[in-house]
Amino acid sequence: MNPPESSQKVPNNNSVFIDPNTGPVGQNVKHLKVGDRVAMEPGATCRKCEVCKAGRYELCANIVFAATPPNDGTLGRYYRLPADLAYPLPEGVSLEDGAMMEPLSVAVHSVSNLGGFRANQSIVIFGCGPVGLLCMAVAKALGAARIIAVDIVPARLEFAKQYAATDTFLPPKPNDGESRPDYSRRNAATMKEQLGITDRGKGSIDLALDASGAEVSVQTALFVTKAGGTYVQVGMGPPDININIGMVVAKEITIKGSFRYGPGDYPLAIDLVSRGKIDLKPLVTHRFAFNDAIVAFQATRKGKSEDGKGVIKAIISGPDFPVDAA
Repeated sequence: MNPPESSQKVPNNNSVFIDPNTGPVGQNVKHLKVGDRVAMEPGATCRKCEVCKAGRYELCANIVFAATPPNDGTLGRYYRLPADLAYPLPEGVSLEDGAMMEPLSVAVHSVSNLGGFRANQSIVIFGCGPVGLLCMAVAKALGAARIIAVDIVPARLEFAKQYAATDTFLPPKPNDGESRPDYSRRNAATMKEQLGITDRGKGSIDLALDASGAEVSVQTALFVTKAGGTYVQVGMGPPDININIGMVVAKEITIKGSFRYGPGDYPLAIDLVSRGKIDLKPLVTHRFAFNDAIVAFQATRKGKSEDGKGVIKAIISGPDFPVDAA
């Protein structure tokens, strides 16, 4: 599969092995040993507040989350975190796969945990960047009957169709002077006509998910969500947008925001990869040595490397690992 020329992406460095040079693991740690390969969940919470005790620790106000100011990221020789946030990687799951568990867990949280997606249901996903693509992969792994990918870049749609989507939709151009709500209403009508989407029954959309953050995507997604369906917002966009709340009420659409990941998301992500339900390798388009981290971030920001190849996900190897080390 050829990657699109541009997508939203962030370099990854979230898998490690427990280095003998750091000394033994903590005396109370029973599930890990020196030399284990693990995926890191890079957010330590207080474990005492209301949301932590309720099992929604991703909402903890006191979370220490990597690469979120004032906290440093995981790009270093060593990284310290609670043992229960280090997940052993099964045989057959590479360190590179382990690094991808972080964005995959975002998708698991959105589709499975919050979206409640089940086998034989239909989903539409707006935005074919890394998170959108991973949401499609999760839906496919869970037995989706239909996965519709929506994006304004044809190359992204082509990649999505090869990777996980069953259908794609390229929105029409806005008309001169057309308001965003009017455009979204027309866009949704066109989408329904072209793809045979209905508000009820077999052709309806059980779960709509926006991974773009674009206002018109949010509006269109709500228009195509079935009566009694669910909408999940995972993409970050403008803080204030206009939605048709009357339609939301009349259709009894459940709207949920998705923030990072929570209990059970990392284990499910690892399980889906270890059983071959999700292949992460096509999404890793670029690999960089530890000392080339600045080059990796520059390529990520530009959306392509110096050779013009589009970036989906860039992996930065650890300081003691060659670029192609799995």
